[in-house]
Amino acid sequence: MNFSKGFIMLPLESEGFGGSATLYPTLIGDGETAVLIDTGMPGNVERLVEAIERTGMSMKHLQSVILTHQDLDHIGCAPDLVEASGGRIQVLAHAEDVPYIEGRLPLIKTTPKAMEPMLQKLPDSVRQDALRLLENPPKVKVDRTVEDGERLPMYGGVRIIHTPGHSAGHISLYLEQSKTLVAADALMIVRGKLHGPVPHTSLDIEQAFGSLKKLLELDIERIICFHGGMLEENCKEQLAELCRG
Repeated sequence: MNFSKGFIMLPLESEGFGGSATLYPTLIGDGETAVLIDTGMPGNVERLVEAIERTGMSMKHLQSVILTHQDLDHIGCAPDLVEASGGRIQVLAHAEDVPYIEGRLPLIKTTPKAMEPMLQKLPDSVRQDALRLLENPPKVKVDRTVEDGERLPMYGGVRIIHTPGHSAGHISLYLEQSKTLVAADALMIVRGKLHGPVPHTSLDIEQAFGSLKKLLELDIERIICFHGGMLEENCKEQLAELCRG
């Protein structure tokens, strides 16, 4: 694999709560150093490191991790990655979600109470493991906060776009060199079609749809979604359609 476009998606089969799903952390880099966007569910760090190594990179090349928001499937492996690096890897996130990522406040959407309907459907053995995870979710120190409109001077330019709604501190990232939007959970792809936010995973569904209008201002050639992978056809047209409602 190479970083000809400045990024490589890492399809990651993540397990948790008795099931599995393919998630799409994204590695941005130049073949000599790299930055990881999101990390997958807790307990999957070995798979994540293996996915990084399949790109020709390794932990020693990884400079930092950008967490797009506080949800468990995004922050899950971050503490293990930082520990494996001896604390060398830096963690970046938006200030609104930092208290949750650091564990000073409970994760909003994955408390035992919020997840009770799901927990009741699990077999007893799986339920107990899931409950322990929800009661003691991963936490990691955020070394630096990022702001809306900030441009990170790396790999041709990485622009931070604050896209609240899914969470208060949710961010998307625009890779200027390749005109690629890393949308995180602001959007999803289902069977090759772009979909917008859904109420049951959004803290504020109206705000989440409002955030999409900011993305229309970008010159986008492809969109990477944490759930669904990459879309390269009619990106702007599909995004505009979602914004029109």
